[in-house]
Amino acid sequence: MALIENQVAMVTGAGRGIGRAIAVELARLGARVALAARSRSELEETAGRIGRAASVMPTDVRKNDEVQRLVEQVSAALGPVDILVNAAGIGIFGPVVQFRDQDFENLIDTNFRGIFYACRLVLPSMIERKSGHIINIASIAGKVGSANRAVYCASKFAVVGFTESIAEEVRQYGIRASVICPGSTDTRFSGESGSGKARERMLRPEDVAHAVGAIVTQESNSFISEIVMRPTQKP
Repeated sequence: MALIENQVAMVTGAGRGIGRAIAVELARLGARVALAARSRSELEETAGRIGRAASVMPTDVRKNDEVQRLVEQVSAALGPVDILVNAAGIGIFGPVVQFRDQDFENLIDTNFRGIFYACRLVLPSMIERKSGHIINIASIAGKVGSANRAVYCASKFAVVGFTESIAEEVRQYGIRASVICPGSTDTRFSGESGSGKARERMLRPEDVAHAVGAIVTQESNSFISEIVMRPTQKP
């Protein structure tokens, strides 16, 4: 198992849910973690679970200038990013004919545009150093479409296709890009979606974090390109 002690990890969406669990797991494995999300109070709660290895950096990933500032702050405070985890995401659902332009923009900007910005900004340093991990959190919705989730599914399909493509672009430099597609996960997001599923049967955020840990501790001669996760029992 490769060690990630003292590596610099930048996690978006780290204020709660899956992003928080991933940040905590990476810190447990020895990384120094930069926590990014819009809510400072939620980030500080995450940092409180981690301790001194965490840095709080409020960021709106929908805005290129804020993501650029984030990467600059991380580099100045901790060093160049070794591990990028894009976990920020939102869900807005409804029939296409009723879907509002503003909801479309917020969904695409958060779920996909922010990933594009972050990857584009961290890759030059990774290419120069010939090492790095990029892990994008998509969803089962990025593999299979469903009614009343067309735009949400499209955003997650985009994440899967984008990750597969950049993996081919950068593997020659020793950089590994991976995508994780979780099924129903017990987070605030699952409650907001109004799914009505049995929460006790859902995946836990820690399950996804465990998958991230498996990816970043792979030896350098291999990488896990995609993980699709489902609950053992249907919620």
